[in-house]
Amino acid sequence: MSVEIGGIGSSVKRKEDARFIRGKGKYVDDVKLPGMLYLDIARSPYAHARIKSIDTSKALKIPGVAAVITGKDLVPLNLHWMPTLMSDKQMVLPTDTVLYQAQEVAAVVATERYIAADGVAAIEVEYEPLPVVVDPKKALEPGAPVLREDREQKNNHIWHWEVGDKAGTDKAFRDAEVVVKQDLYIPRIHVASIETCGIVASWDKVEGKLTVWMTTQAPHAIRTVIALVAGHLGLAEHKIRVISPDIGGGFGGKVPVYPGYVLAIGASVLTGAPVKWIEDRSENIQADSFARDYHISAELAAKKDGTMQALRVKTIADHGAFDAAANPSKYPAGLFHIITGSYPFQKSFVEVDGAYTNKPPGGIAYRCSFRVTEAAFTIERLVDVLALELKKDPAALRMQNFIKPEAFPYKSALGWEYDSGDYGRALKLAMDTIDYAGLRKEQATKRAKGELMGIGISSFTEIVGAGPSKQFDILGIKMFDSAEIRVHPTGKAMVRLGVKSQGQGHETTFAQIVAEELGLPVGDIAVEEGDTDTAPYGLGTYASRSTPVAGGATAIAARKIREKARLIAAHLLEANPDDVEWKDYKFQVKGVPAKTKTMQEVAFAAYTNHPQGMEAGLEAVDYYDPPNLTYPFGSYICVVDIDRGTGEVKIRRFVAVDDCGTIINPMIVEGQIHGGLTMGLAPALYEQITYDEQGNIQGGNFMDYLLPTAMETPNWETAKTTTPSPHHPIGAKGVGESATVGAPAAIANAVVDALAHLGVRHIDIPITPWKVQQILKANGAAE
Repeated sequence: MSVEIGGIGSSVKRKEDARFIRGKGKYVDDVKLPGMLYLDIARSPYAHARIKSIDTSKALKIPGVAAVITGKDLVPLNLHWMPTLMSDKQMVLPTDTVLYQAQEVAAVVATERYIAADGVAAIEVEYEPLPVVVDPKKALEPGAPVLREDREQKNNHIWHWEVGDKAGTDKAFRDAEVVVKQDLYIPRIHVASIETCGIVASWDKVEGKLTVWMTTQAPHAIRTVIALVAGHLGLAEHKIRVISPDIGGGFGGKVPVYPGYVLAIGASVLTGAPVKWIEDRSENIQADSFARDYHISAELAAKKDGTMQALRVKTIADHGAFDAAANPSKYPAGLFHIITGSYPFQKSFVEVDGAYTNKPPGGIAYRCSFRVTEAAFTIERLVDVLALELKKDPAALRMQNFIKPEAFPYKSALGWEYDSGDYGRALKLAMDTIDYAGLRKEQATKRAKGELMGIGISSFTEIVGAGPSKQFDILGIKMFDSAEIRVHPTGKAMVRLGVKSQGQGHETTFAQIVAEELGLPVGDIAVEEGDTDTAPYGLGTYASRSTPVAGGATAIAARKIREKARLIAAHLLEANPDDVEWKDYKFQVKGVPAKTKTMQEVAFAAYTNHPQGMEAGLEAVDYYDPPNLTYPFGSYICVVDIDRGTGEVKIRRFVAVDDCGTIINPMIVEGQIHGGLTMGLAPALYEQITYDEQGNIQGGNFMDYLLPTAMETPNWETAKTTTPSPHHPIGAKGVGESATVGAPAAIANAVVDALAHLGVRHIDIPITPWKVQQILKANGAAE
């Protein structure tokens, strides 16, 4: 590491922050084009209803309304349905039936946004209400109303998926000395990005070119999807430009294609004018970007001494009306089978059934790698249930059962090959940092006085880096990622990437990788991404894949440049190339340290004095298909105090120890962890989307959907261990989502621990004051 150049390991200040703190960021809603029209969407008030008629005549009479689009208008264009990432299909606009409240029914295009909204209000739709199913368990029962009449399969069952050794696992449970079982519900939540979804679509009829500015985490994939869906209308991929400008948070919610995007593109083609659609907050929180909604029944078999032996899990996944999950893996339930976590189960079996319900599409990988949060929460809760059953300390039980460092690379009972880990070291550091032994003594003293104090642990293993192309694709496009690096004659460099930042700090961290590999100051390296006309083809940013995949591509592309530069340096030094080495960020002749050339000197020569027969210039491209996923991990310890009068849970301390392999920028990593911990706090104590029996959303605005603010967020304490990934070019693993994966279980375990002496074994999240108060009242412990 060189502090002077700002390479790997340096806490370089984020290069992109200068424009953001000065209000110079450019988002989709900042795009303003001459003659631009605005699109607004009429939405269904019913969760399930037949559309008897749609009268648009009053809307069309409003001055300024340019067009009104209904599902029947899209049928001749074959655009009333669109594919999802899960090989399902989703309505763009319905022709006869709506399947959830807030579903898109019609669109109005007008000269001003308020006129479009007036047009939406003027549309008259006659509905015939139909039976509503919001419980996925009831949806799968025989005789339940069939929601997707477009499918040949006349039931609400989407898919069944299983993994593991069923017979061996069943036998292990029959033979087990101890079996614990816990049912859990991980509720539906919303990503609630500070920026909602939006698009500006501009169709140039003369050039036959479509330019799109869009809130997407994967611009190249979106370009291909547009070409596949609308190619028959003349939208050829080489004439489609997708620009993803600055994004105000994605968290997985800006990976899918939403109907509003398709409608804006269609409206631009129809009218010949640019069309802008920006969701308002109520649309965003009621109609898209939902995550979780998993009903889980989990069992763990163990010996009486605490040795864990087998795991058996059965799950129902509520996907809403369409299976539109942002999951590019070949597994319908994503990476849920990382559920064995940090423990060497001999036998495991997992089965998941997907169900349709009268809810908006769910399954967004909200700041986690495709169902990993659900998996980590389940296993870490189950370990604490086992500790209660055996009357063992939960930290000691984990230490007893962790996969040992010498066992790596380790193949789990469910087929994953963990790259590296040292789980005991991470937990010990967390315990030492928080004084775990002292806290247990304090808890005993307080409990004797009737005070409620709890200590919770979560020792999780995550799985990130989608992905190996053998396991991941988007609509058949294999998962990999790319980097293009060009070093200019003056020694300045440009890096173009196929990923897309939504606040992660790519302009800084990727510049640091190049700085480390080429010896150029980080300030001399520019990073561009998000424009399909200039960036190499890539699959975008989500599931903490940027550093594990695009970071690998960047390092390899830089090494290609460095190797060519070495040959040029040998030419300049009049030395045999075999005698020239890269040392201390410059080229030197072995054994003659005075004979050196810097990368800047070599770069100039690459354009002015390169060896005869060598191609001029200094640039390279790499498309990196990783050989494996990466497996970051961590141990979190949470301390809570509970108010016996109100049931309020107060987090007194929270220590997070993370291991993400090689750290590029420690300051950025710490910021990522702080943000992730707050997003883990949110579902543990506050966030939940529910629906009544008629499918009406509860929590569809920020009055009812509780997001933690600075007032609710505790002081996070962080520490780290470093266990590099052996297969990654720089040893990095990814970290952006780890804290969101690990935090909920630590908080839930702490609350249950505070109430365990009252016989409490589990509380479904969010653990609200009302839930706690009811438990205290039922046990005569309320004040």
